[in-house]
Amino acid sequence: MKKIVVLGMAVMLTACMSTDPYTGEQKVSNTAKGAGIGAVTGALIGVATSSKKDRGKGALIGATAGGAIGGGIGYTMDRQEAALRAKLEGTGVRIQREGDNIRLIMPGNITFASSSSDIRSDFYPVLDSIDIVVQEFDSTVLRVGGHTDSTGSSSMNQTLSEQRANSVGRYLITQGVKAGRVQTQGYGPRYPIASNSSTQGRAANRRVELELLPL
Repeated sequence: MKKIVVLGMAVMLTACMSTDPYTGEQKVSNTAKGAGIGAVTGALIGVATSSKKDRGKGALIGATAGGAIGGGIGYTMDRQEAALRAKLEGTGVRIQREGDNIRLIMPGNITFASSSSDIRSDFYPVLDSIDIVVQEFDSTVLRVGGHTDSTGSSSMNQTLSEQRANSVGRYLITQGVKAGRVQTQGYGPRYPIASNSSTQGRAANRRVELELLPL
């Protein structure tokens, strides 16, 4: 049974190798990673729910079904990531992939005026590009998080971060994204990604992050 599962996963991973467009290196695609995780999970479930004499068969059936489900999610997120990278190239928005989650990091200097929660007019086209992609791939939840630097009072920063997250969330909804898919949260200065002791660090910490998670 173990040999069957290992062989199946090896074939699946080999078939799903891809070339990183930024480094030119061969790597296992997120589709393959998802399929591998799904296969292992499915195999374990298959073993647990099968009689002793049918455990090998149960593992194989479970691995196949789990791999198909896991690979499907990974494939969808791969396509969504590629579409976002194409749309957002040169906009200043950074894209990070964490497993099957996609994170868009939108720096404060291109999204909002200082101490304001009003979206800058020149940032609307960027949000429109994001909107087009997330409406095409509608099997994701959008988690919008507002972040600030540590300058000023905690209460002021918390309120500003909430207002900025809400502004981005509301705009996406007005452009057609279903309200049930959008979650907003303000974090104030609690999760810095750089040191607040420098001008550059504070600028990096003032941001809105949009995380796309599969349903």
